[in-house]
Amino acid sequence: MLKKITLDNGVRVVLEKIPYVRSVSLGIWVGAGSRNESPGNNGISHFIEHMLFKGTTNRTAKEIAESIDSIGGQINAFTGKECTCYYTKTLDTHVNIGIDILSDMFFNSKFSPEDIEIEKNIVFEEINMYEDSPEELVHDILSETVWHGNSLGFPILGNVGSLRKINRESIHEYMKINYTPKNTVISVAGNYEEEILLDLIKERFDHWKVENDRVPDFEDVKFIKDARIKEKDTEQVHICLAFEGIEQGNDNLYSLLAINNVLGGGMSSRLFQKIREEMGLVYSIYSYPSSYKNAGLFTVYAGMNPDKLEEVLCRIKDEIKAFKAQGITRDQLEKSKEQLKGSFILSLESTSSRMNSIGKSELMLNKIYTPDEVLDKIDKITMESVHQIIDQVFDMDNIGFSAVGNIKHDIEALL
Repeated sequence: MLKKITLDNGVRVVLEKIPYVRSVSLGIWVGAGSRNESPGNNGISHFIEHMLFKGTTNRTAKEIAESIDSIGGQINAFTGKECTCYYTKTLDTHVNIGIDILSDMFFNSKFSPEDIEIEKNIVFEEINMYEDSPEELVHDILSETVWHGNSLGFPILGNVGSLRKINRESIHEYMKINYTPKNTVISVAGNYEEEILLDLIKERFDHWKVENDRVPDFEDVKFIKDARIKEKDTEQVHICLAFEGIEQGNDNLYSLLAINNVLGGGMSSRLFQKIREEMGLVYSIYSYPSSYKNAGLFTVYAGMNPDKLEEVLCRIKDEIKAFKAQGITRDQLEKSKEQLKGSFILSLESTSSRMNSIGKSELMLNKIYTPDEVLDKIDKITMESVHQIIDQVFDMDNIGFSAVGNIKHDIEALL
């Protein structure tokens, strides 16, 4: 059962009681990610996420870890383009410990200059590790290419130059603007006593007041048709093709998800079966939609031997052209809808995934859809809506492209 409560200061609390489990997942969601940044402080959202684990006025970093380890729980965080989440998963009998630790980190982190400098080195290594993973790097380069000049294209980790500028003052200034009650959601999923849980949350968050409490607005994003190549000495070439997709909150996204299942979303998809299984041209190929506030992408990824680049790129474009010309059959649509429903229902069985789903939905959309509402939206996907979105998204004259590896071809000519 879903429930939403707004504290007097504007913090939203969303709850989903799951009485037949013994765990509770609790997350603090903040609408602050790389999209909130500037070229001068790119990476600060992710850096703050790291720093909240470095110790508070009440606990050292080691004590934070030990407090959760000692009860067999989990504590972690992640940063995205539009949000940051700090979360715990504990037994229902220890939810008070999870709230206590997260709220202590959230309000009482020290951000000591010494820890900041140490953590910069750690994030530099994380950036280096990412640079050594071309199959991941190529997606970031794609975002920077098609959204060049907009913060939505910024890398979440930032870069060495922008990270060097971060200090205690810039952290506090960024948090003052973005870490505000109205820009924060607390999501809880699992087995809990509602009255006790809400008392614990109010005790730690009701006092929170700020001068300028706001939810950040994002400017419209223009999709840019462009290509960017990063030469790298790798055994494989990794490529991404992108089309302008569907923004978050638009019901047409469900039709695009159904399309994705057929085109490149799994091992039975057209791209996988044709280009990998039948032709043996790639080891990995897949597609996926990504959606944000007022922006979206549909991306096709493939990794291959450098000698196969021209053929693979041509085959992908041919498959998409054929897909656009032929559309999908009613049988394919029904199977795709069942896939969507099956994966959605299976995801409901984890308190962590439920906490993630309701927290992000409330933060990004100011609304949470019940499972029945989501299933109804999937059921309402029609042949007409699917073919409309195929025509809208797959514009062969408006493609973004990125590649990482030993590039031996004139990409501009191939595109």
